Amino acid sequence: MFPLSTVLFPGVELPLHVFEERYRQLVADVLATTREFGTVMITAGSEVGGGDRRSDVGTLVTIDMAAPFDDGRWLLATRGIERIRVIEWLEDDPYPRARVERYPSEELLDRTEILGQAAAAVRRLRMLLSELDRGPCTSLELGLGDDPTDAAWMACALAPITQHDSQSLLEETDPSSRLEALLALACHRIRDIEDLLANPAG
Repeated sequence: MFPLSTVLFPGVELPLHVFEERYRQLVADVLATTREFGTVMITAGSEVGGGDRRSDVGTLVTIDMAAPFDDGRWLLATRGIERIRVIEWLEDDPYPRARVERYPSEELLDRTEILGQAAAAVRRLRMLLSELDRGPCTSLELGLGDDPTDAAWMACALAPITQHDSQSLLEETDPSSRLEALLALACHRIRDIEDLLANPAG
């Protein structure tokens, strides 16, 4: 297990710079076997040094590319595969370990109206944040892809929301309910920002 301070959704890519000794060992071990490991969000504490508190719902991750440095560090290109749920945390020796089970989400069978609404709200929120110079330094186009299930996950990943809210979206099994929650979160932030822009001195 590789607990992180961020939430990784299935189908979403995440680069990782691995420098801590225990995770260097984790990378070496998984590269020699399945190239897969689990990640969950750290809810309190730090991902460096241990002693953290962790969520129980996370994501199975695959390593698509691994580039070693001469000093033992790794640069990884990783990608979320599917949800997992921790059954039991084991001793962190030589790195965090757990007994987990696959915890698949239901699929979104077509591009529903709620997916379009959620994607539009996320796009609007990113645009407003860019006007405040608080948004992502990337294109405002979301690029969700053609597969509805992957598009729903990507909309969640691209939403500028808190990690706590992202974790709640990850834990929602029904994709329509997840998109409704994403829409509500995005619209709430949109209203707050529009009020701020309309009343900058307020």
